[in-house]
Formats: sequence, structure tokens, C-alpha cells
Amino acid sequence: MSDDAASVREYDLFSPEAMTDPNGFLHRVRAESPLARVAGLDAYLLTRYADVNAALRDKRMDTANMARSLQRLTPAEQEELAPVRESIEMWMGHTVPADHVRFQQLLKRYFTPAMVDRLRPRVREFTNELLDAVAPKGGMDVVSDLAYPLPANVIAELLGMPISDREQLQAWSRDILLIFGNSDVQQLRQAQRGMLEMHDYLREIAAERRRTPREDVLSMFMAAEAEGVITEDEAVANCVLLLFAGHETTANLIPKGLALLFEHPGQLSRLREDPELMPLAVEEMLRYDGPASVIGRVTTEPVELAGHTVPAGEHIYLALMAANRDPDVFPDPDVFDITRQRNRHLAFGMGTYYCLGAALARMETDECLRLLLERCPDLRPAYVTPDRQPNVPIGQRLNSLPVTF
Repeated sequence: MSDDAASVREYDLFSPEAMTDPNGFLHRVRAESPLARVAGLDAYLLTRYADVNAALRDKRMDTANMARSLQRLTPAEQEELAPVRESIEMWMGHTVPADHVRFQQLLKRYFTPAMVDRLRPRVREFTNELLDAVAPKGGMDVVSDLAYPLPANVIAELLGMPISDREQLQAWSRDILLIFGNSDVQQLRQAQRGMLEMHDYLREIAAERRRTPREDVLSMFMAAEAEGVITEDEAVANCVLLLFAGHETTANLIPKGLALLFEHPGQLSRLREDPELMPLAVEEMLRYDGPASVIGRVTTEPVELAGHTVPAGEHIYLALMAANRDPDVFPDPDVFDITRQRNRHLAFGMGTYYCLGAALARMETDECLRLLLERCPDLRPAYVTPDRQPNVPIGQRLNSLPVTF
């Protein structure tokens, strides 16, 4: 650092305060030390909106490979798990910037506003099917019965997979998720098995799409392969990324958003009275408790961050959840307001690495919650406190969300 290291305070993200009240903890960190050192994780933490926004756009900061748990293994274990690392290193966002742009430009051919609009009736159809299945029971777990299977159906549609395989997709997504936490070797082996099974599955579909193209992502990838733009290995790896990113984002956003409405009954009543507020409500859900708490970056050269010079090669956590509650940008940041205007949150990132599937995740959540509230006018929580689990390195996710209707 260019100035006194003592001016950058160190904080423990695994303290009781950070684990039980992450937003309150991050408010304190933002006020005390906008650039902070993270105890035990060999990384820095940015919490102010302006700093996080600038870092997201800064080309001197590369995306951090999420499979950091692999780096802590023995040489023999790293060799055993080399296939999963090699696959992740082909993911858009985990490559060198030139390859990221190549994949991004390719996927932009597919992820268009017109594509999202075409999928809207299918999302309604999938949601109705899932609600029909639980209707006789008078209740469900929103996470397992609705939020997880819905985006799996959508991703299956995008990849051109039979809907009959959607449960397998969910299983693979759960396996892949193990890579990104503090997983042990056994869990990483499970993640690798799931990923390699999906690779084999996708290669069979890719061969079929070469022969008979359709209007799906794999057909687009195979056309690009024929043009020499992408290899089959890259296509398969990035389909795995689409499964994981597209599935996990929406699967987290739907139950978190519904839990927020339960916690703020006045806002829920207002939304019931005026369903056309749903797009604004989804934006506020993204700001207030979005699916991604932090994202990682690595400095490729010295960078000025919050008044400090951070040398090259340092890991930086960008706390999206802290930036999205910065009082300098959002009036009354801890108030959940579904009519909030000019909601410039960073839930989907910014700049080169802005989430390509953002419009799709918004649409899926909008249609799902709209139909759920319409079909279940007496929908209510069937829990005393939400079943929240801490995320690594900070934040929380919902394991379940039981409801009755």
C-alpha cells in the first residue's frame, strides 16, 4: 500500500456480527474503512457504491477465478481435480479479457430482448405447471417446488434439452455449486463428477445440433464452431456456466424476493393492489437482497482504491450488497420500497462483465411472482423465521421457504 497500512482496518467476515447481521456489519465497515482487509482470506473488501462501481469498470482488475478452494489442495489433489479447473478456466468471465469479449459477443447474438420476450409465455406455462403440481397440497417449499425447477426448465429450453431431463439439470447445478464454497476434497470430487457428466451429455446434443440445427444456444455455438470462432470444449464449458449462473441467480432471487414481501406486508398489499408495480418491485428486491453478495476481482497492475494504492496481484472482494445500501446513493437504504425510482443498483455487475442473463432473470422473477400472487390470494409464510444460511464470504441464502395457500 502507498500509505500507512494501519489506515486500512482488518475485519473478520466470520464473526458473529457479520454472520447474523451482514448488512449492519457492512454499514459499519463502509463508514470506518471503505477499503478493508479481510482477516484470513488474503483479500481486500470494497464497500462504497462509487468505489465498487469504478472497480467493476476498471480494466486493470480481472475477474477472480471462483474456484479458489482448488488452490488450497495438495499437488496430488489438484492433479486429480484438473478437469474441473480446466473447464472453469474456459468460462466467459474466467478467461483472458480477449476471450471474454469473444464469448460475450457470441452470446449477445442469442441473449436479445426479442429472445426474452419469446420466452415469456413459456415461463408462464412452466410456472403454472409447477403451481398446478402443488395446488392440491395447499402448500409448498418455494425453493424446491418453484424457484429451483423454474429456471432449470428455462435453461433446458435454452440449451435445447428435453424437459424430462430438468431434474438432472438441477442435480448438476447443485453439484457445481460445491466448487464455490469452502468445500472439502470429497465435495469437490462430487462437483467434478457432476460437471463431467454434464459435459458428456452436452457433447451428444452438440453432435445432434451439427446435423440438425434448432433455435437454441447449442445450435448457435455449433454454428460458431463451424466458423472457427469457438471450440467444442469451449462451447460445452460455457453451457455449464449458463446452467450454473442462469439457474442459481433466479433460484435465489425468487425466494428472497418473496420473503421480503412477507417481511413487509404493506408492500405486499400494495403489489397485490397494483400488479403492474412488479418490475419496480423486482428491481428493489435486487437492490435490497440480491442473489450475489460479492464478486471477486484481481488487480493486474497497481490500482487506486478508496484513496489507497493496491499493488498488482491482490484479490479484491466487491461487496455488491454494501454498495446497494450506500446512503450516499440510495435514500433510506434499509427501507424496502417497491416504488423506488432511479434504482441504480449493481446487483448484476457493471461494465464488461455485466450479467448477460440479467433481462432473463428479471423476466422469470416478474412472471413467477406475478402468477404466484394472482393464483394464491391467501399466500402466507409457514415459518416463524426464514431458513437462512450464511454465504461465503458474506451474505445469506435461503435453504427453504415453506408457504401455505
